[in-house]
Amino acid sequence: MRGFRWQLLIALGGLILVFALLRTQAREPGIPAPVAVEGGAYVEALVGQVVRLNPLLDRYNQVDRDIDRLIYRGLVRADARGLPQPDLAQGWAVSADATLYTLTLREDALWHDGRPVTSDDVVYTFSKFQNEDYPGPPDLHEFWQQVKITRLDERTVQFQMPEPFAPFLDYLTTGLLPEHLLRGVSAGDLVEHPFNLQPVGAGPFRFEKFILEQGAIRGVSLVGFEQYDVRRPYLERIEFLLFPDDPSAMAAFVAGEVDGLGQVGRSILGQVLLESQLNLYSARLPSIGVVFLHLKNPAKPFLGQKEVRQALLLALNRQWLIDRVFAGQGVVPAGPILPDTWAFAERLQPPPFDPQRAGELLDAEGWTLPTGAAPRTAEYVRSKDGESLGFTLVYPDDELHREVALALQDDWSLIGVRVELAPVRGEDILPRYLEARDYEAVLTDLNFLGEADPDPYPFWHDSQAGAGQNYADYTDRNTSVWLEQARITPDLGRRADLYRNFQVRFQDQVPALLLYIPVYSFAMDAAMEGVSVGPFTEPSDRFSSVVGWHLLARQSLGSVLFGTSAP
Repeated sequence: MRGFRWQLLIALGGLILVFALLRTQAREPGIPAPVAVEGGAYVEALVGQVVRLNPLLDRYNQVDRDIDRLIYRGLVRADARGLPQPDLAQGWAVSADATLYTLTLREDALWHDGRPVTSDDVVYTFSKFQNEDYPGPPDLHEFWQQVKITRLDERTVQFQMPEPFAPFLDYLTTGLLPEHLLRGVSAGDLVEHPFNLQPVGAGPFRFEKFILEQGAIRGVSLVGFEQYDVRRPYLERIEFLLFPDDPSAMAAFVAGEVDGLGQVGRSILGQVLLESQLNLYSARLPSIGVVFLHLKNPAKPFLGQKEVRQALLLALNRQWLIDRVFAGQGVVPAGPILPDTWAFAERLQPPPFDPQRAGELLDAEGWTLPTGAAPRTAEYVRSKDGESLGFTLVYPDDELHREVALALQDDWSLIGVRVELAPVRGEDILPRYLEARDYEAVLTDLNFLGEADPDPYPFWHDSQAGAGQNYADYTDRNTSVWLEQARITPDLGRRADLYRNFQVRFQDQVPALLLYIPVYSFAMDAAMEGVSVGPFTEPSDRFSSVVGWHLLARQSLGSVLFGTSAP
């Protein structure tokens, strides 16, 4: 053992010496920093199947969305904080009343077939949402039917809203379609159109071919677009190989078939962390796990009491829940607006885990514990005026939500709240329970996929109670006024102030119990450079810095290449 320790010390000393020499070299004047050069390929494993490579039809297939992110571009993109930035549009003007949006296209943007991107492409793309046969979400179709789209000239398009709507730029991030290739094709006809398997976009990579295996699509090959107007990507090629599940994708990396994993789920997280040749990247997703409480349920009037809701939240050990159920891959939410965005109230902290304070709140409201009853027993239930403190929690019947529901039930039992669990089919949660307002409590996830602008109006404004998306039937005049004003002012500073007021009010009123913000992880070969990760509006945002990804580099004053390139 003593000899081993001396060997270890010698080895560590050698490493320290090498490190010191490298640092000294890095500081030597005249030695240039490495400069990225073009070349190399990257192969990523995706879980799922290709269906249609079309940005208007990829909403429900993450594989399609990932590939489309490289092929297509929108007029606008969102930066890491969710702020709108020019993409195919070089800029825009917004009227003072936030009803008129005028966008000007870049002069140098080209489709992959060499044709220029024009306002005709803009009109064609967004008019598809207005078509009666549009096969996507009905609310998106209804929204676009109210928008007047006008082509002013070859490079200028105007959108006229029927009323002020400050979040509108967020609706212009959808990838554009080439009108010259799809002229006369309706939204319904797009579903089975050959274009979906021979896509032409204006993004940094163009479609080359499908990778086939025994006549089935095994993957997709993309090549860097030489005439990309921002800057030609360093990588020469990106390929995607398709797998049925995470373990199969992981096995492919171990076998040397792929260089990266498009997603790292719980089942392979531990294995990925042990792989020295993989770098793990993580970012929070645009989703919040939530327990909706029906505040107007006549059978459970106590759900309408703020102090009871505050106690229910304080009793939950949300960090433990994230650590145990999500293997630490999550964030405790402070409020209904996602952190690290322009609208988030930076000083707002998540309510703590404080079961003692939860019990004090319930005591103050007259909910008493039975004398002599022990925690976690059937008798350990609070009551008031002959009514027991308890409710039924509906949840999607899958492994993840089952674990979450059991954890919530256990936490609440410790403060004397009895919860009956009711597993149901996930697809029934929205129509059967939330929309019908036929529930006491529902565990579900609010998904803001692709929505960089927070706009909490649909879920918490009093006009949406009863029949809209305000499933809790929460009515608070202060909240509604702030959300109304934030929707009609284009001033982001003013909107941020209004949303800060809303978040503070939400934390006090607790109209719903916010549990976790999930984290999305992916992994890439450690040789890949230039990767940057910020908060996601969707998993495809991992490609936001793809133009700068590189495997090869050289000294800026020499010709020596170093690094590795994928086969």
